[in-house]
Amino acid sequence: MDDQRAEELYVEAVDRLGRFRIAVDLARAHLLYGEWLRRQRRRIDARKQLRTAHDLFSDFGMEAFAERTRVELEATGEHVGRRPADTLGQLTPQEAQISRLVAGGNTNREIAAQLFISPSTVEYHLRKVFRKLGVKSRTQLANRLRA
Repeated sequence: MDDQRAEELYVEAVDRLGRFRIAVDLARAHLLYGEWLRRQRRRIDARKQLRTAHDLFSDFGMEAFAERTRVELEATGEHVGRRPADTLGQLTPQEAQISRLVAGGNTNREIAAQLFISPSTVEYHLRKVFRKLGVKSRTQLANRLRA
């Protein structure tokens, strides 16, 4: 297969997978496209694809793929920090319980009622969870716990 056709197929895969909620497959498509671009000596273009893949894999807690992507990014000349391996183990029992309830789709008020604490206490623990796990949203937290 010639390089032009290969690139067209990679771009098409990323475009099509981006329309669906198959985020793991989308992340993998970005990774493979980024690896291919790097081998074509297109480092700048590769970085964009690899950064996207790294962010997605990290959000999902897919550490092996995130590490593979990090190595590829470094090969393009970009430095990416490593996430601690077992950040889920750093959660207190209360933080872990609140995280599971958030991942289950409960609101802060619902969680507070179930645990007999105030919504502000739930919010306090949730802020600590976000910081410890390096996530920025409830969706990212849910994805991280499912991975």
